[in-house]
Amino acid sequence: MSLKLNQENGTNLLEVQISDKLTHEDYERFEPKVDEMVKRHGKIRVLFDMQDFHGWNPGGLWDDTKFTMKHYGDIERIAMIGDKTWEKGMSVFCKPFTSAEVRYFEKPGAAEAHRWLEQK
Repeated sequence: MSLKLNQENGTNLLEVQISDKLTHEDYERFEPKVDEMVKRHGKIRVLFDMQDFHGWNPGGLWDDTKFTMKHYGDIERIAMIGDKTWEKGMSVFCKPFTSAEVRYFEKPGAAEAHRWLEQK
C-alpha cells in the first residue's frame, strides 16, 4: 500500500503519507475521503508526506489528472514534505493545477508544515 490517510480529529486537515508509486486503487481510497471532507468543511487543507515516493503508475497518473480537475478549488492549502529535489520541483509544477497555496518543506520542517496548515 502506497497511501495512508489520517484526518485530524474532525478538522479540515487531511494528512496523506505517500510512498512507492500511487495507483488507481490509492485514488479509489483517497478521493472519497476528500469528497466527504469537502462536503463537510467546504475547503480543506492537505499535508502530503512523501516517504520514498516514486511518482505514479499510469492508472494513478490518469486518476491524479482527473482529481486535480474536479477539486481545483476545494483545497485551500497544500503542504508537501519531502527530501528529494524532484519532489520540491513537483510542488512548483503543481501550482497552476490548483487554486491552493502550495508550499514545500524539507523533512526536518514537518512541524513547521503542520503549523502553517493550522494557521487561520
